[in-house]
Amino acid sequence: MYVADSRAGTPASAEGAVRPAGRRPAAVAPTVFALGTVSLVTDVSSEMVTAVLPLYLVAGLGLSPLGFGLLDGIHNGFSAVVRLVGGHLADRGGGRHKRVAGLGYGLSALCKPLLLVAHSLTPIGIVLAADRTGKGLRTAPRDALISLSSTPETRGRAFGVHRAMDTAGALLGPLVAFLILRVTVDGYDAVFTVSFCVAVTGVLVLVLFVPGGRPAGTAPAAPPAERPTVRAALGLLRHRDLRRVAGCALLLGLATVSDSFVYLLLQRRLDVPDRWFPLLPLGTAAAFLLLAVALGRLADRVGRWAVFLAGHAALLLCYALLLASWHGAALPYLVLALHGAFYAATDGVLMAAASDGVPQGLRSSGLAVVQTGQALARFACSLLFGAVWTVWGDRAALAGATAALAGCAAFSLVLRPGSTSRAPGPPEGTAIP
Repeated sequence: MYVADSRAGTPASAEGAVRPAGRRPAAVAPTVFALGTVSLVTDVSSEMVTAVLPLYLVAGLGLSPLGFGLLDGIHNGFSAVVRLVGGHLADRGGGRHKRVAGLGYGLSALCKPLLLVAHSLTPIGIVLAADRTGKGLRTAPRDALISLSSTPETRGRAFGVHRAMDTAGALLGPLVAFLILRVTVDGYDAVFTVSFCVAVTGVLVLVLFVPGGRPAGTAPAAPPAERPTVRAALGLLRHRDLRRVAGCALLLGLATVSDSFVYLLLQRRLDVPDRWFPLLPLGTAAAFLLLAVALGRLADRVGRWAVFLAGHAALLLCYALLLASWHGAALPYLVLALHGAFYAATDGVLMAAASDGVPQGLRSSGLAVVQTGQALARFACSLLFGAVWTVWGDRAALAGATAALAGCAAFSLVLRPGSTSRAPGPPEGTAIP
């Protein structure tokens, strides 16, 4: 389990550290808390923008649902094209996870003020693509750091703690955006400006408090069994369980409607005033925050794939409620609670499950393979959902997504991996390269 070297101030790997005698191991690594703080601050910044972006684009700039679907697909799926690059750079550089993650966080921060000067489809699309490039670069190296600083038995909890801290930022971001819109004249510009300042703070926290390089207390790095290349990472899919994890994540991603569309649908069902729209993501974030750690621990105990599929069952019920004719006062609370439960049961749990099938020397690249397939699938879903909405209406689009999710979930139940056994590679006791 994870330990820290108090003299050096840098963490020892859970998978290669030599724990000092008498030192009680920490349940969750300090590296996880440091990365959680970075994600918390960064999510305050990004969710400020995400909370107002649907309304800004549709109501403010007058984009059609198809145009919004294109931009939303870019916003949520463009990172897929660079996740493999981020994972490869982190592994190929001999453990440069922090540096590659820092590059991604910095690029996303620089994109925030550019939204102040982008007022049409093309420039906004370019800015969002650059922002998602930053997200794509940082995601796999960050998750690899979490995985490498945790034991296999506690990875679900470690990812749950990180996702809970990340979601605390997602909870604060829309609230900050709501307050800014209420007290300023040029509300959207003020949101984008404050978002940039907060994002810079997140980069500084990463630079100052997240350890980098080979952790103290580890043995000298053993030569990797296979050179870290994109081809080697894709070759991990020859391992049956990892291939099934990646395949199911991709399949279910094809039927996962973007968060922004869920909030737009909920607003239309309940005629939510525009000024209250930025608060809708708070419900999702609150449920995610409350459930992330508990479901992560549950995944460690009962099996990660069972919890992952249960999360998609919650999402299916969320869609069903949005389709139903019932418009009671409890509808928004139920929809947002189920939406948050879906993320709590799937986001970190998927990375914990995938980590079990990836050797240390290819940890970032292997996780990026799974993330890339899922992100590309969600990108396709956003485009298709926006197109169907434009042609046949929102109810037809949601009905199609509900049927698709039910079919994909049933198929994934059959395809589920038999175990989360590790792929051939360096043993868990090998130090981080």
